[in-house]
Amino acid sequence: MTGCAKRCKQGLVKFAVTLHKLVTGTLIKDKADDDLEMTMVCHRPEGLDQLEAQTNFSKRELQVLYRGFKNECPSGVVNEDTFKQIYSQFFPHGDASTYAHYLFNAFDTGHTGSIKFEDFVTALSILLRGSVTEKLQWTFNLYDINRDGYINKEEMTDIVRAIYDMMGKYTYPVLKNDAPKQHVDAFFQKMDKNRDGVVTLDEFILSCQEDENIMRSLQLFENVI
Repeated sequence: MTGCAKRCKQGLVKFAVTLHKLVTGTLIKDKADDDLEMTMVCHRPEGLDQLEAQTNFSKRELQVLYRGFKNECPSGVVNEDTFKQIYSQFFPHGDASTYAHYLFNAFDTGHTGSIKFEDFVTALSILLRGSVTEKLQWTFNLYDINRDGYINKEEMTDIVRAIYDMMGKYTYPVLKNDAPKQHVDAFFQKMDKNRDGVVTLDEFILSCQEDENIMRSLQLFENVI
């Protein structure tokens, strides 16, 4: 592992810890410490005011998130291999590589093969502080693997199977091999309103909002993001 890749991996671990503290409200920093750390950042983010306007984070929060994302990796971008390595650490009993691949693609909205700070913080803003509709739109895009504007059974099965693989056999000891298919069949029975074999964004959002069981099921996906 190169020096930058190693620093980037360490930095993303710190980023995850910082993000957890931010979400739980336990992130308390002294202003002098904050000023000192900001002087050590290799590259300051451009358009911070624009990001503040586009996200649900304050400028202060963006600065803290930026440190955790970039201070340990001067390149300022995360590739898929590094993303998978980081994600696998949180699910040691399962195989997170496939789900991490799908999640990486959802973050990489520009299809560049790497995630910039702007990509990361925009997605986090939706997932952590977005409205229910915004979160469901983001989740729909995650399931829409080929990005054609529809979710078919194969796509949803791939995502659900990847989630089960990631959580591992110790988390779900009683599940059968066809559990992902059964899960998807139940979703489609409720979501595919016109029975055309695909789920549109409108069908997805409507089904989720009107069915409490589906909303509870979606908590599984939110918890692993």
